[in-house]
Amino acid sequence: MAVINIDTTQYDAQLNEKEQRITEQFQRFGVKQLEVFSSEPINYRQRAEFRVWHDGDDLFHIMFDQQTKDKIRVDTFDPAAPLVGEVMQVMIDNLKGCEVLRRKLFQIDYLSTLSGEILVSLLYHKPLDENWLTEINALKEKLSSQYKIDFIGRARKQKEKLGDDFVTERLVVNGQELIYQQVENSFTQPNAKVNIKMLEWAQELCKPLNNDLLELYCGNGNFSIALAGSFNKVLATEISKSSVHSAQYNIAQNKVTNLDIIRMSSEEFTQAMKGERTFSRLDGIDLSSYNCQTILVDPPRAGMDTLTCDLVANYENIIYISCNPDTLERDLDHLTQTHEVKRFAIFDQFPYTHHIESGVFLQRK
Repeated sequence: MAVINIDTTQYDAQLNEKEQRITEQFQRFGVKQLEVFSSEPINYRQRAEFRVWHDGDDLFHIMFDQQTKDKIRVDTFDPAAPLVGEVMQVMIDNLKGCEVLRRKLFQIDYLSTLSGEILVSLLYHKPLDENWLTEINALKEKLSSQYKIDFIGRARKQKEKLGDDFVTERLVVNGQELIYQQVENSFTQPNAKVNIKMLEWAQELCKPLNNDLLELYCGNGNFSIALAGSFNKVLATEISKSSVHSAQYNIAQNKVTNLDIIRMSSEEFTQAMKGERTFSRLDGIDLSSYNCQTILVDPPRAGMDTLTCDLVANYENIIYISCNPDTLERDLDHLTQTHEVKRFAIFDQFPYTHHIESGVFLQRK
């Protein structure tokens, strides 16, 4: 049996290395002391994706070594949340003996929640026919007595849903339960417990600000819903249709009444704010009615373009969440011409990797 074991005795050392690296990289911005938020040392990932390897009658998950590209057999996976780890084994046990479900299967994706739901996506190099539907329905019925589980089958130009194509996460943030729909194939924070720490940190920043909030790149409303209670009104933008749909669902589920989300890119919103273009998607939204003195950005790894940086610099308070220290450093070169860094936090979303999530709070000089 192949096991992806984690040496948890190394966790503190690897987090200290990240702290030192980020402190050195950002010390020229006046960052003397980082706020450091750790992860659980194992069982921290709520989602995982594996290729599937067929070896005669045997069937197992595999990963690829990033350096050598060698295949690594994975029977148990320490980073996975307990529910993912358990269902991984259950899936292999049930797929091995079922020719219809295993044939041409090349990948399995798992998306789980702290609240006990799991969605399993099966990806195939073959059309999914009535026989496949019969077998996957039988498997869903068999496992549903033990798990709150749904399935998706994907093939070329085909998607079959057995139940929902999302899970519903429930996070307790500073004593308040927040509900988030998380859709298959859409971005969600993989480390739910560290996400809670990020939201609590952001709530602490925003509590005394007492104005309106603009958020760019809002995804499914992860931050904007958690922060809505700290502001009079919140306006958020997101380009992904599925994420906007989830955000609207999450607004309703959390009974948030002061938050509007519009489907626009940050570049388009910049043009709208400058009056350079009009958008029908802004019908019913009076931008001039917002007193947005605070802006939150959580951009992709590429960071922000120059025009968006210019827009962000117009706000008194800036909260910048970043998954890439290098593009964050580049953008801070721009933003610290007008603002100064007041707080800097790192959140260990991705233990035992080079990656780190950062949170920076800036205020106008």
